[in-house]
Amino acid sequence: MKGIVLAGGTGSRLFPLTKITNKHLLPIYDKPMIYYPIQTLVDAGIVDIMVVTGGKNSGDFLRLLANGKSFGLKHIDYTYQEGEGGIADALALAEHFADGQKICVVLGDNIIEKSIRCAAEAFRKQPKGARILLKEVDDAERFGVAEVANGRIVGIEEKPKHPRSNYAVTGIYMFDETVFDKVRKLVPSNRGELEITDVNNAYIREGSMEFSFLDGWWTDAGTFSSLLRAANLVAQTRESNSGAGIVYAVGHTD
Repeated sequence: MKGIVLAGGTGSRLFPLTKITNKHLLPIYDKPMIYYPIQTLVDAGIVDIMVVTGGKNSGDFLRLLANGKSFGLKHIDYTYQEGEGGIADALALAEHFADGQKICVVLGDNIIEKSIRCAAEAFRKQPKGARILLKEVDDAERFGVAEVANGRIVGIEEKPKHPRSNYAVTGIYMFDETVFDKVRKLVPSNRGELEITDVNNAYIREGSMEFSFLDGWWTDAGTFSSLLRAANLVAQTRESNSGAGIVYAVGHTD
């Protein structure tokens, strides 16, 4: 399975911090934001990774990450997203990199506490389809929300006013090779973007969507409040696990 980190976008909600840099290069405690999703993939046993970036500062990713040696990798691939086409549009750019293999996609501003290795192993054994990670939250209306019935996801609604559950869809998605065919069939939303929720619902309609629950805390870092929250959560985790081998506060232990 290959890994893809989506790190494009303008980061408009974090302006003026993002006036001269990409959002995913901002610090979360003592590491750049982009380090955390990459480490999430590495901890899941995924070592073939592509970073999808964009904007005026895309070259900074190469200077920061180089060939991935600091993560124990031999190589990192890069590709560039022009404009603001949405998550699914960014994902489409990785089709040549995926080369017919299963992929694990992580949004570049998603920070988690623990490993997703168990979910990744379950997906490796899954014959086809997709797998997403859910997290029970108190403010589900802020997220894509999964409706679960009889152990299956029957639908996902994006930022509903009246959520049908408290299960938020986190920014970690696992897809088989048919994902790119599904993306090609998408119609832009009212925002003018190709939505990842529509991709997930396509898998649900064909009955091939599975799910796992995410252990530990999870947050994005796309707003000032969530950026601060992410830094505080990482700091607290680092302190509570001092001496336990925590490297990037995403559940990896030596």
